[in-house]
Amino acid sequence: MQAHEIMNTEVFKVTEKDSVRAVIEKFIEKGISGMPVVNDRNKIVGYISDGDIMRHIGKHKDIVIDGFYFINIIVGDEDEYEERARKTLDLNVMQVAKRNVLTVAWNEDAENVAAILGKKHIKKLPVERNGVLAGIISRGDVIRTSFKHLL
Repeated sequence: MQAHEIMNTEVFKVTEKDSVRAVIEKFIEKGISGMPVVNDRNKIVGYISDGDIMRHIGKHKDIVIDGFYFINIIVGDEDEYEERARKTLDLNVMQVAKRNVLTVAWNEDAENVAAILGKKHIKKLPVERNGVLAGIISRGDVIRTSFKHLL
């Protein structure tokens, strides 16, 4: 089985020109927690998740030790938090999104997709075909497809 047999072709996405406000509106409207960011040619240029936004609005100091990323939480007052959240809405999505996006090819084997999702601790993988976004695969998609015929 290959990625294109598992993936969803109805992909919710935003463009690199969109604001974080547009992202959050789509999260709420579609009931999702992350999506690819594409350019005007539908090439994947980033990925934005609820976690990316949470890290941005939470008062913290990022610490990197020996290549490991840690977040040091700093307690702040509510007014500062609300102001950071308000300012975040008007940021360009690329100011918050991850730029180095892990993707899989259209014809990637399902077992490799499952391994990537599991080992990298990610929830979704964008699927590319001919260098552009073709679909998306979630952990749930892999589980449902892999085990449906075994139950």
